Amino acid sequence: MTERIREFLRNRREDGPCMILDLEVVRDNYHAFSRALPDTRVFYAVKANPAPEVLQLLARLGSCFDCASVAEIEMALAAGATADRISFGNTIKKERDILRAIELGIRLLAVDCQAEVDKVARSAKTLAAEDVRVFCRILCDGAGADWPLSRKFGCVPDMAPDVLEHAHRQGLRAHGVSFHVGSQQGNTEAWDGALASASLIFRTLAERGIALKM
Repeated sequence: MTERIREFLRNRREDGPCMILDLEVVRDNYHAFSRALPDTRVFYAVKANPAPEVLQLLARLGSCFDCASVAEIEMALAAGATADRISFGNTIKKERDILRAIELGIRLLAVDCQAEVDKVARSAKTLAAEDVRVFCRILCDGAGADWPLSRKFGCVPDMAPDVLEHAHRQGLRAHGVSFHVGSQQGNTEAWDGALASASLIFRTLAERGIALKM
């Protein structure tokens, strides 16, 4: 707890439960994360805390944003983020929401099956949108996490090359791979297997003449 929060609590009039968040801590955490991962783009998951003050601060700091819905995309844009700094990371999207996202300028979308690729491709064609990029979310072992999330989204890694090649053949840009090792993951080795799967997918696609970037 920071001194600023303690000061707020000392002077606060009791009127029920509340959540207190120090924006200076958010700023410091963003800078620490960025420094720890140089040459990367940090994407903040809007669902973690969509408070306008948080989003506006992160937008000013240069953060990118991962959004799970059109509403979250609109929040990120309203906070000052540009469309090129936003990904639509939900792999189960209504086609009308894909259309709306592309209308808003979003060009980076998650998929985890060929049917989802087809929805993105149809929407891109309808809007004559260029440079629409997709990344494939893969399953990985969430062992060690308080919330594994291993069955929520994603395809088995062996499927990913075919999903991404299908996107390439549909006129989309096969852009990369994503994974989630689980929330509150205490096992630092959990990333090893996921990164190994991603590496194999990169190599497989390269052998097919498709260069992934993310």
